[in-house]
Amino acid sequence: MTTALVLVDLQVGLLAGEEAVPEADSLLGRLRPLAERARALGIPVVHVQDDDLGEVGSEEWRIDPRLGAQDDDLRVRKAECDAFHETELDELLKARGVRHLVVAGLTTELCIDSTCRKAVTLGYDVTLVSDGHSTPSDHLPVQAIVDHHHRILDGYGVYINRRPYEIRLQTAADVDFVAPEEPELQAVGTP
Repeated sequence: MTTALVLVDLQVGLLAGEEAVPEADSLLGRLRPLAERARALGIPVVHVQDDDLGEVGSEEWRIDPRLGAQDDDLRVRKAECDAFHETELDELLKARGVRHLVVAGLTTELCIDSTCRKAVTLGYDVTLVSDGHSTPSDHLPVQAIVDHHHRILDGYGVYINRRPYEIRLQTAADVDFVAPEEPELQAVGTP
């Protein structure tokens, strides 16, 4: 399997109550079917949970039940914005042969941004679900934050051993879970 769906911080504490992200029901209404499609295709679904969101095991720390997480979905706990930082995520993905990530969740300007950027530096191609991430904000309109991050992340990438790894955007409905084609490398000096 070369693709995994990585769902970041879709926890009750960010999706319910007074502190909930705007339009949480709509967001989950797009992400639940995406996760169901991934499972039907045999694609691993990984839930990344922020240990700073309430006490571990508390109601606000749990994955929001509206997402429909399954017992055989993978789980990774983190303490920082970057889902790879001091976690087993990279090891877990590489052990399964994953080279392409479909990423969605919370929060756009922190955990989604840092996880996507780190993923390409580790040699993953990333599809960011353009209508599959959000943030709670009282200082800027949420859509302005999302749009800004789309502009800076779409096409962001790095070269590792002369191979490009980059972030591309797709809506939840358009995600096909197909990893980008490996580019053919040419020797230096050849046309």
